[in-house]
Amino acid sequence: MLSHLKGVLHRKSPTEIVVDVNGVGYALSIPLSTFEKLGDAGSAITILTYLHVREDILHLYGFATESERELFRLLISVSGIGPKIAQGILSGAQTNELQNLIAQGNVAALTTIPGVGRKTAERLIVELRDKIAKFETPLATAGIPGSPAGIRAEALMALTSLGYNRAAAEKAIRAALQEFDGKEPTIQELLKQALKSAGR
Repeated sequence: MLSHLKGVLHRKSPTEIVVDVNGVGYALSIPLSTFEKLGDAGSAITILTYLHVREDILHLYGFATESERELFRLLISVSGIGPKIAQGILSGAQTNELQNLIAQGNVAALTTIPGVGRKTAERLIVELRDKIAKFETPLATAGIPGSPAGIRAEALMALTSLGYNRAAAEKAIRAALQEFDGKEPTIQELLKQALKSAGR
């Protein structure tokens, strides 16, 4: 199995990189969490890999850390979750944050991750909770109130308590998050922007 690649980062985008290994360019799909850890194009790089084989398709995925790769493997073991969805989930939450949300059974916070609906969140919890508890990387304190996921969950509960249905509240929160251009807002900032988005 292809375990890692060591070479030069030829090109990168938030979802894909190309690594030049002795003149051969390898294209790898990556989650946003990996993109944020990479250097500039032209820098030396060692990237962990996962080769997904399906019928006549070979697709290479890359990860900056072992915890990202292990969590990716766990995610694709869940029924109904393929590599593309797993890549999206890892792009929507940091690994330690995601571990905590699953371990805590926090459906509300999981559904604020783009691409994760209630049924998917419940499957993640049911199928991965015990496995996450045995995960080698220690759980951090992300996912509690004050963390990015905790703030999204608080905003979701606040909007639903104000009378918005869950679908409308989730849509407003996603729209609001886009306004912050990748920066993590406070609960007050997020709620204020989400209310504006919901009123459009």
